[in-house]
Amino acid sequence: MIKLIKSLSILIFILVSPLLAANEDSRKFVELPTMMQKHMLANMRDHLKAINEILHNLSNNQMDKAASIAEHRIGMSSLDDHGASHMGKFMPKGMRQAGTNMHKAASRFALKAEEGDLTSAYKALAEVTSACVACHSSYRVK
Repeated sequence: MIKLIKSLSILIFILVSPLLAANEDSRKFVELPTMMQKHMLANMRDHLKAINEILHNLSNNQMDKAASIAEHRIGMSSLDDHGASHMGKFMPKGMRQAGTNMHKAASRFALKAEEGDLTSAYKALAEVTSACVACHSSYRVK
């Protein structure tokens, strides 16, 4: 339960910290065509929803459900659904790398969750959110 609270606290920090630093935003602006920007933001909102569902399933010891959500909504097998090949050409190299790291980390998390070791799964999930933090700390689209 304490790990769940810590994970939720980190997630809240990720969401709130950009608002606190809005006046001093030094992140690199990535200009995207309007449709791509909307698509990317929708993808990121779905990633956040997926992480929330993963945490919910982990807290209920439903490791297989958490693994499935991670792989199909965030992991490497989700790239076609997210239009990654079309979006990547508009991203700076560092942004693409952060995204790739996040997708790979989600697939690694899925494997750990399927193994049933909760501690290893939480560590692997932290790698997913670390990739999110790295990207959101460095880049913006609005």
